[in-house]
Amino acid sequence: MRSNLVAGLDIGTTKTCAVIGELVGDQRRRPELKVLGVGQARTSGIRREVVTHIEETTDSIKKAISEAELMAGVSIDRVYVGISGDHIDARSSMGIVAVSDDEISKKDLDRVHAVARTVALPPDRELLHAIPQEYIVDHQSGIKDPIGMTGTRLETDVYIVTCASPAANNIRKAVGRAGYRVQALVLNTLASARAVLTEDEKEVGVAMVEVGATTTQLAVYFEGKIRHVGLVQMGGDTVTNDLVKGLSIPFAEAQRAKEQFGVAFAQLVDPQETVELPGPAPGQKRHVARELIAHIVEQRLDEIFGLVRQELEDRQLVGQLGAGVVLTGGTAALQGVVEMAQQVFAAPVRSGIPGEGLTGLADSVRRPRFGAVTGLALYGADRFHETGEGVSTLSSGLASKVGGWIREFF
Repeated sequence: MRSNLVAGLDIGTTKTCAVIGELVGDQRRRPELKVLGVGQARTSGIRREVVTHIEETTDSIKKAISEAELMAGVSIDRVYVGISGDHIDARSSMGIVAVSDDEISKKDLDRVHAVARTVALPPDRELLHAIPQEYIVDHQSGIKDPIGMTGTRLETDVYIVTCASPAANNIRKAVGRAGYRVQALVLNTLASARAVLTEDEKEVGVAMVEVGATTTQLAVYFEGKIRHVGLVQMGGDTVTNDLVKGLSIPFAEAQRAKEQFGVAFAQLVDPQETVELPGPAPGQKRHVARELIAHIVEQRLDEIFGLVRQELEDRQLVGQLGAGVVLTGGTAALQGVVEMAQQVFAAPVRSGIPGEGLTGLADSVRRPRFGAVTGLALYGADRFHETGEGVSTLSSGLASKVGGWIREFF
């Protein structure tokens, strides 16, 4: 029997990924995650990050988690699941309370958090996260932990993230029908940031740009706090569609051409180099300049990154990015994407891959496309470290599956 198993599940528009890990190390400190298994499946039933077909989504979830369980040699009963889309909303909320005794206690902290979280939400929305940004004691700001301090007035600035209840409930329903329980829904952007950003970067100031299949997500940190999350309604599939039109090939072939021959910075391509693509008739082949593919990819990514930069400028965040920009997501693996992004953002840029805090089969997730799912598992590890809750303690495949069947039918 293994204990302290934690799993992340990223239900993307094109791929569903699962990661299973085991918490190891001294639990008094931030635990490490020993990666035991990774699973992937082609996603069906998701459109623009939202469930549109429960049964198809359920099948994708089953395949991805089953593959991860087989690789790990264990079974799990619950998962931390990512959620994203244009229905996400984030804002700051203030809470103020009078300190009950001479010293600030955890009871005072709980009260001020409760006040800050008390925001009026429509019936069709629910709270995802309430992240304390800082505390203010008797008008003294910038305090990270006020417990034990003397004061009469305690304030906090909390970053509130909400989502559409129907979108969240459909995810829970699909995961439940697959035989698992949603331990928590986590904003994908925050999960990716947990996996690919360092604490030093968050302190100095950094923008994480995650280029997914249909959207590009943005998270900005400085002074160790989350300051902004945003979304651009274009992603890797937008680039693929451009290749479909520009090269006159089917979507599947355009996706293959992007992954095998795509370059995000055309200057890196030899103008004389050609690649073989399908011709107009079955069985025919034709040769296309690789530079043409690069120009198509570069133009669309330049537009996507330009929209991200515009959002940073509109919110006056460009000057706060001392550590520059970190790129993640599947499209961030394209050759030349870092060089191209450096020109757009006029700032240091690096590729973000999971690595810190991981052991075991960590090499299997050290790719930009595994940022979100690895971050979800790390989020679960952090939650256990803070609360002692939220992990699977099952490794018997039969016991876990019987529990899943019972949940599915009742």
